[in-house]
Parts: sequence; C-alpha cells; structure tokens
Amino acid sequence: MGVRWWQRPLWVLWCLLWLLAGCGKAPESDNVFDLNSALGGVADAGFARAVGSREFHFPQDHAAHPDFRNEWWYVTGNLQTESGRHFGYQVTLFRIALTPHPPDSPSVWATHQVWMAHVALTDVEAGEHWHDQRFARGAVGLAGQASNPFRVWLEDWQIVGDGTGDFPWAIGVKAKDFSLNLQLGLAKPPVLQGDHGLSQKSNEPGNASWYYSVTRLQTLGDIWRGDEHFTVTGESWLDREWSTSALSADQTGWDWFSLQLQDGHDLMFYRLRKQSGEADPHSAGKWVQPDGQAQTLVAQDVELKPLRYWQAESGACYPVAWEISLPKQQWRWRVEALVDDQLMRVGITYWEGAVKVVDAESGRPLGYGYLEMSGYE
Repeated sequence: MGVRWWQRPLWVLWCLLWLLAGCGKAPESDNVFDLNSALGGVADAGFARAVGSREFHFPQDHAAHPDFRNEWWYVTGNLQTESGRHFGYQVTLFRIALTPHPPDSPSVWATHQVWMAHVALTDVEAGEHWHDQRFARGAVGLAGQASNPFRVWLEDWQIVGDGTGDFPWAIGVKAKDFSLNLQLGLAKPPVLQGDHGLSQKSNEPGNASWYYSVTRLQTLGDIWRGDEHFTVTGESWLDREWSTSALSADQTGWDWFSLQLQDGHDLMFYRLRKQSGEADPHSAGKWVQPDGQAQTLVAQDVELKPLRYWQAESGACYPVAWEISLPKQQWRWRVEALVDDQLMRVGITYWEGAVKVVDAESGRPLGYGYLEMSGYE
C-alpha cells in the first residue's frame, strides 16, 4: 500500500515535525513514537476524510490531494540485467499537511506542507540492501508536486510524468549509496482498492484512505552502485493513497504483499494486526487478472502462515518466508525474501523488500513481488 495509509509510513508525520522548528536532525529512536498517534485518532478539524464515494479521474488523481492530511506515491519493482542479475528497488515520497490551510506569513519559507522520501536498492547477487531518506519543507522549491506536467519531488529525487500528466513516468534518484534512472510504462490500468477506491481500515467512519494501484509498469533504465553500472528491465508497482486518519487504537501494524506472477496475475493483500496478535477483519486485497479486471479479497479469503524468521539487531523477528493460500481458488504459494535483511532503518524501522513467489508443493518459480512489514519493533 504504500505505509502506504494505515499501511504506509504515516508515522512520517512525527518524523517531520522537526521541520517546523527549522533545520535539524530527524529523531533516531524507534521507541519514542506511537504509530497510532500518526495514523489513528481523531482527525484534525479542517481536513477532509475518506468517506462515502468519489469518482476517480486519471491522470488527475496521480497529482496531490491537499484537502487531506497524508498522501504518498509509492513505487517498487524487480529488475534484471541481461545476464540475469536481480535488483529490487523502492522509491516513496510522502506529503504531510500539518494544518489544513497555508500559514498567514509573508516568508517564502512558510509552509504547512512537509515532505519525506525513502529510497532503497537490493542487490540479490551481492546479498546487500541500501537505503536512504530525506526531509524537506514544501517551500522555496525544496519539495512539492505539480500536475501539468505531473511531477513530485524532494530536492533531486523525483517522479515525473509526460506532458499530459500520465504515463510514461521517469524516476530519478541519486542516493548516498546508489543512483536510479528508470522509465515506467503503463501495462495495466489502475485498480481501485477496497470498495471502489475506499479502503476502510477500521469500523470508525473516516478511518480509511482513498487508494488505487497500478499493478504492472514495464520498466527499463539504469542503476549505478559505486563505479558499477547496470542496464536493467523488469516490472514495477505503483500504490497511491491519501487520507486523514486510518488506524484504530487496537491496530499495531501490518503485513502487505504485492505479487506479480509470470502468468500475468497480480495479488495485493494486507493483513492488519491487532494488539492481541490476531488479524483485523478489515484486512483486504485484490486479485487482478491479466486483462486488468480485479476481484476484491476480504480477510477470510486469504490465509497467511509465517514459515521462517530473520532477527534484527534490535531483537525484533520479522517473518521473511510465508505461505499464502487462497482456499477458494485452491492456490498455495511460498513467498520468501530475496535478501533477509531488507530493513529500512529510518525514522521508524520497518521491513520492505523484494520477494520471490514459488509453488508451495513443487517449488516451481511463479513470480516476484514486494513485502512490507511494520509494527514488529
């Protein structure tokens, strides 16, 4: 989803508060922040909430929705060189509104919008994972978004559309340990998640996001790592969400899967975890056909079983191998991390990385995807 809603790093909000007071260092402790304080609770007065119904319009909805407090553009992908060397990548930009309206100030630095970006690269052959993050005010051109043509950026990290605001998109990132220059072309139409785009995360009205995905983006471009250069092709996945409040007080985290199978099918499913350890009944997903037609999945449609754990230096244990079953379709897969340590050690720690999908019985390769896990620290 991109921590993508309930799902995505809306804990971002806390990490960015330092920007209001001026330049500073983002908090490094993972223990002083309550996830639900950013994603849950009572919505701030003046912000819109995800309720009812709406029409989605593309490419307009690729751009920002400033009436809502939180928003993100999340892209992941699995790429290969001609020789078969495999890379996974993540590029996510977050917009957080700290007040519903711009400040009444003549200063060019004044803003009510703050931005954060996370990027990561996994080199499967090397068994390495690198990541980076940035923060910026939404002022003086440091970070922001534009709709014509479409563009979101934080300094020189950016996602740019063509002149109409639609695909193809270009991603450009120069991180501290790697660089990406990628072109993304539309291979399937957008899929509206939840109920026609309304992704409800708990019983409370408004604890929801507007959420769509583009589950197949043909991708080509270049990766630089040190003095090494790789020309790559493959497939990417886009998640777009915007909301004001998403998690409830008894929800502690999530396990989110985006899987692209070789036969053209795609699966998105997220399991929300309650404090009791049980799956929340608002866990949900979509099964996408090769032609783009999508079927809604509810909590009881998908069974998740952790098979193997990797332990971080904090002592937290992350399930890096899973069995996923869809009993009605009689499908059973094993989903496993391509590299165990794909931990995002940023403002708050979460695991996000490339995975492979194989048949649970025969071990036959079926595809690749991405897995995001939060709330384990």
